Amino acid sequence: MSIGNSPEDERPFEDPSEEASFSIGRALQQARIAAGLTVDDVSSATRVRIAIVHAIESDDFAPCGGDVYARGHIRTLARFVHLDPAPLIDRYDATHGGRPAPTPAAPMFEAERIRPERRGPNWTAAMVAAIVAVVGFVGFTAFKGGDDGGTKQQVAEGATPAAGKTASPTPKTDKPVGEKPEPSDSAIAAAPQDKVTVQVTAPDGRSWISAKDHNGRLLFDGLLKQGDSKTFQDSEKINLVLGDAGAIDLYVNGKKLDDDFQPGAVERLTYTKGDPQAG
Repeated sequence: MSIGNSPEDERPFEDPSEEASFSIGRALQQARIAAGLTVDDVSSATRVRIAIVHAIESDDFAPCGGDVYARGHIRTLARFVHLDPAPLIDRYDATHGGRPAPTPAAPMFEAERIRPERRGPNWTAAMVAAIVAVVGFVGFTAFKGGDDGGTKQQVAEGATPAAGKTASPTPKTDKPVGEKPEPSDSAIAAAPQDKVTVQVTAPDGRSWISAKDHNGRLLFDGLLKQGDSKTFQDSEKINLVLGDAGAIDLYVNGKKLDDDFQPGAVERLTYTKGDPQAG
């Protein structure tokens, strides 16, 4: 079957003598044909590669690169051809072992791991201990002094500087323990100077992205969902394709770019070491 042919030429062979089981690929293909669309039309509109569309319509989900991407492709294709994706996703889960148990989310590519915050000293406990020590000292001195008025006066006078000492930690308790300044753009996308580092984030939407190194090796090709972040690094350059550049924030070599990308615009970019430049 050639790429870009008419929908009528792709009508699947149906065997009326045998009741076929529910097929995700057949359902998507029939809906596409009924809508008068070719595989090229679907691929251009959804940004799902032509080879992956063909594979899914043949119920071959291996090229998707995993269950998460397979579900995403099925959902995207179903919505484009006006199908309810829920039954198709349920069918996929039923035939591929169900949804995996949730795991703690972590970026696939991390520029650096966040170090745990150091806890400051417990000034409250220190103050309590100091007050207890002062009270004990005053009680002990009063007990030793008996009825001697001079001794009681010395105790009263001795208590004053001790109380002053206990107040000394008070200003320190006013400092917010563990408070850190707002991270700068360079701290958010820290990168070594001898390499090119590109961080791609999707704060307000989602976008298909593709990233390759200077040798043309594919680093990533898939959907970046809202709130997700990917970081790519190479010794010379990073080539990017953004399916919806308006939904993407870029940090290149430790600097946030202020490019005014339009929503839905496709951008092809290349970044190298040094100041970020669009290719």
